[in-house]
Amino acid sequence: MPELPEVEVVRAGLAPAVTGATILGVEVFEHRSLRRHDPLAGDFEALLDGRVMQGPVRRGKFLWIPLEGAPRRAIVAHLGMSGQILLREPGTAEAGLLRIRLHIAHPVQGELWVHFVDQRIFGSMAVDALVPALDGAPGGLGTDEPLVPTQVSHIARDPLDPAFDAGGFAAALARKNTDIKRALLDQRLISGIGNIYADEALWAARIHYAQPANSLSRAKVRTLLAEVRHVLEKALAEGGTSFDAQYVNVNGASGYFAHSLNAYGRQGEACPRCGTPIVREQFMNRGSHFCPHCQRLRR
Repeated sequence: MPELPEVEVVRAGLAPAVTGATILGVEVFEHRSLRRHDPLAGDFEALLDGRVMQGPVRRGKFLWIPLEGAPRRAIVAHLGMSGQILLREPGTAEAGLLRIRLHIAHPVQGELWVHFVDQRIFGSMAVDALVPALDGAPGGLGTDEPLVPTQVSHIARDPLDPAFDAGGFAAALARKNTDIKRALLDQRLISGIGNIYADEALWAARIHYAQPANSLSRAKVRTLLAEVRHVLEKALAEGGTSFDAQYVNVNGASGYFAHSLNAYGRQGEACPRCGTPIVREQFMNRGSHFCPHCQRLRR
């Protein structure tokens, strides 16, 4: 599943092409990709036709493109398990998985197609109302406006967001009688972290995935947050993590952070730090990868 670095790569790639562009037309080829669009708010195509797009914004794994004018609305995109947003030249054919196409005209770059491609159809697009952010800070990375879509208002800020409250996060962990990895995956507590980057940050911080969150000292929480940020920033610099063709940037290129992973997907291989074989254990219908020597469960 695309996590924060992958979605941020898409946001940054879209920004030059869609900011200030006018939507000339919309084609929906798969209505299941509109599952999060409320039809009572209006027809998806009609709500977008002729509207001018502003710069794309991201919070956690959610991406939205605000629309100019009133009422304040945005195109909200969630990539799900296999969603891709691709910039194409008009006339470009897509290999069978195209779900939604936006025809846009940019004042500098001219006409472009924005393709929403999704193999498993777990991702979605919707037009949603923008509402005030609860903390009054900019809604996410890419905007100065304190607005978020209603679908994103319950999502916590991510650790790369300048408005992220590290002290509040530490205080929330102190009240959590749950595994630290489960807390890291809770998008209401901290957003943008999925299975891959949780495993990598916990390995770097030398914390077992099942360590109770409320057993961590404030110093250990600071270390963990620093490692989370480091892992996310390194993945972002390397274009995200691609294990197959399902995750690509807006130009169809894969990221290469998979080559920098220390724990995730490395079961049976030597820990880069101590040489002990990395172990994979079942966790929340997925796997947790860790070093049993470096990341001991402390009671």
